[in-house]
Amino acid sequence: MKIAITGSEGFIGSRLARKLTQAGHQIVPIDTAGASPVDLLDQETLTHALSGCDAVYHLAAAHRDDIFPRSIYYDVNVTGTRNVIQSAQKNGINRIIFTSSFAVYGLSAKTPDEMTPPAPFNDYGQSKLEAEYVLKKWAEASPEHKLTILRPVVVFGEGNRGNVHTLIDQIARQKFLMIGSGKNKKSLAYVENVVDFLAHTLGFPHQIGLYNYADKPDLSTEEMISLIYTRLSVALPKIRLPYMAGLAGGYMFDGLSKVTGKRFPISSVRIQKFCADTTCSAEACRQTGFTPSFSLSDGLNRMIESDFIQSIRPAKTA
Repeated sequence: MKIAITGSEGFIGSRLARKLTQAGHQIVPIDTAGASPVDLLDQETLTHALSGCDAVYHLAAAHRDDIFPRSIYYDVNVTGTRNVIQSAQKNGINRIIFTSSFAVYGLSAKTPDEMTPPAPFNDYGQSKLEAEYVLKKWAEASPEHKLTILRPVVVFGEGNRGNVHTLIDQIARQKFLMIGSGKNKKSLAYVENVVDFLAHTLGFPHQIGLYNYADKPDLSTEEMISLIYTRLSVALPKIRLPYMAGLAGGYMFDGLSKVTGKRFPISSVRIQKFCADTTCSAEACRQTGFTPSFSLSDGLNRMIESDFIQSIRPAKTA
């Protein structure tokens, strides 16, 4: 098959492109980076790029916590999705696989499954939900249209510079300060498992499929941190900061970011997400016959080995 991937140069997209290429598919990269940049907001160029494709993996998104103005989330995530749909229609493409986000459920959804009503708490989650609505309307317009929506939790892995990397980096440099009790549970997803599941969905027969994705069993924040400290051979600190004190610090950095235009590793949203129970049911994806190749511990250990231990090993042997 000839398959387009939006966000093909990104963390998940680049691995998916490699996976599908190895499976014998022809990949059309759609990204603002790379040799032939394509912007989702450039309808004409996007339509030309999708010519001859059989399916589209739509992964591109504005997703950082600190994007300003907030309208960028809606420009990229909603208008960009509309443009993908229009370009697909003009090229007769009937299969779209979309990576949405666990953020559509909000912070207080307990352990949502796919039937849980969405309640996003930020513009990223809201824009992803609106993109889902646009795609569902497209899918419902024709029985030939096939739509798969994946709502992954936090995805981590080698080379990623997201929240999990920031956490490991702070621990490695002994700059980490524990906020809250650490008893809250976290659903996480290792990137290689996510990519395998995305590839698995390519042949799904149903018109609309919706799946949460998380690798089970869930870890508590305390368990995850202990695993990282142990793998890095660093002693666990005894000092912890109460949640409300940490949140106040996050709001302070929010203010500094707006005034200075700089991005900081601490924000109120990140503190809230760090201390919240963010778990989800992932039973539906398992019922498709998919079995992940790696456990969460495997994934964390692989990331630590690749991005941290290997980088300091030469210094130790010198």
